[in-house]
Amino acid sequence: MPRTILVIDDEPELVKLLDYNLSKAGYLVLSAKDGEAGLAAARKLAPDAVILDIMMPGLDGWEVCKRLRQDPATAALPVLMLTAKGEEGDRVLGLELGADDYLTKPFGIRELVARVKALLRRLEASAASPEVLKSGKLVIDSSRRTVSAGGKPVALTATEFNLLKALAEKEGRVISREDLLSLARGDDVAVMDRTVDVHVAALRKKLGKHGEMIETVRGVGYRLKE
Repeated sequence: MPRTILVIDDEPELVKLLDYNLSKAGYLVLSAKDGEAGLAAARKLAPDAVILDIMMPGLDGWEVCKRLRQDPATAALPVLMLTAKGEEGDRVLGLELGADDYLTKPFGIRELVARVKALLRRLEASAASPEVLKSGKLVIDSSRRTVSAGGKPVALTATEFNLLKALAEKEGRVISREDLLSLARGDDVAVMDRTVDVHVAALRKKLGKHGEMIETVRGVGYRLKE
């Protein structure tokens, strides 16, 4: 079965362009023209990834992303934000709300397809490993892509899960920001100075008191305490 991509965007010509090129790349493309319809489609159709525009009438992309992350059924769904808002503050906000990647308009269609492939490739690589990692009271199940902290399930985004898994695999060792982002998101994504910090802050918050296990090593990166 081909992987399914849900495009949530109110520009018909752009949706048509994405449909054509993603279909050529072997994906099944679904679309929704506004935020409310997009949320309903994500919950009902369970796509493998979402391409989400920010500036839409009614429910904008910020709110759609926030609601996707609040719903356990869609919390881990990979989200690529596609928008004309390219300032660093906008990109940071997108990441803080749970976006896994961020691409500004105008964009190259080959880059967009490459980023979608990278998002899905990381899902497949993680799911292919049946390994269950345990660190303290953290349990990371790669095959089910689930995390529990102190026996309680924790809903993480795709990138947050990959970050935690990367840290757990190298427990006790320091990983630089660049290497951590590469392990979590792949080499073919744009690196922004605050990208890793934003994701780690969100991860710590979701893990509650267990988030203290993720230690900042100043000037270098992060490590998961043994």
